[in-house]
Amino acid sequence: MIHTPTILLVEPTFYDVSYSINPWMDPDAWARDPRGMHRDAMQSFDALRTALGRAGFTVEVAAGAPGLPDMVFPANAAVVLDGRALLARFRYPQRRGEEAPFAQIFDALRERGLLDDVALLPEGCFQEGAGDCIWDAGRGHFWAGFGPRSSHGAATAVSEFFGKEVVALELATEQSYHLDVCFCPLSGGEILYYPPAFSEASLRALRARLPARLRIEASADDLRHFSVNAVNLDDQVVMTRTTPHLRTELGRRGYQLHEVDLTPFMLSGGGAYCMTLRLDRSSGPGIAAAAA
Repeated sequence: MIHTPTILLVEPTFYDVSYSINPWMDPDAWARDPRGMHRDAMQSFDALRTALGRAGFTVEVAAGAPGLPDMVFPANAAVVLDGRALLARFRYPQRRGEEAPFAQIFDALRERGLLDDVALLPEGCFQEGAGDCIWDAGRGHFWAGFGPRSSHGAATAVSEFFGKEVVALELATEQSYHLDVCFCPLSGGEILYYPPAFSEASLRALRARLPARLRIEASADDLRHFSVNAVNLDDQVVMTRTTPHLRTELGRRGYQLHEVDLTPFMLSGGGAYCMTLRLDRSSGPGIAAAAA
């Protein structure tokens, strides 16, 4: 198990937008200039890798696979905590082909000593990785989205595997198809979230656990910019080019932003968090700020 902030990226060599399984995906925009879009995607990827390094991460880069363009979003590949990885099972057939190459990637990480254990979810249990199951280091539990992609029962499977509490939140819109699109715990204890993404029952549960001073409500414009889909390490936040609203709010709370143009990946419905997977998350004491 690793103990320094380490993040996994997948090269966008085979990335494109050729199908649509969420409302953000725009194959027509990609088809108008596929070569230019691919060039831009490679440049955006390099900019993201640089920003993550500046924010304090060690970056691991894995290869993608032909015909599996969404491998570039490894947040969906697994839930990782305490050196253990629970591999995803994807709901849509367009992404199920990613399961085998991601299993190979995680086995290689285990062989190198970066992970201790790699396991599979039960058959028939859809759960799309850290995109739908986000560790909250300060509170010591997972927040798990369910509805569009992950099964409600996946929360129980995750809880049993890791031995940790999982708070399930129902996602009520197709735009917020994964929890990470609309929900981001921050190292200071705040949670940045987009309220209309959640069912009323989930909003009540969320607000019961969070005092108002720790709730940062994102706007529809913030959601469109994929600004909630951010990566946080201590006071550093890596995100897509954001809105004046969030730039001001996060700056006021002491966060330093690293903004990256991720437009080519937003055409698939992804931002900075979607494109990354933390490998070092730990539930141990004394690391809550660094692991949030």
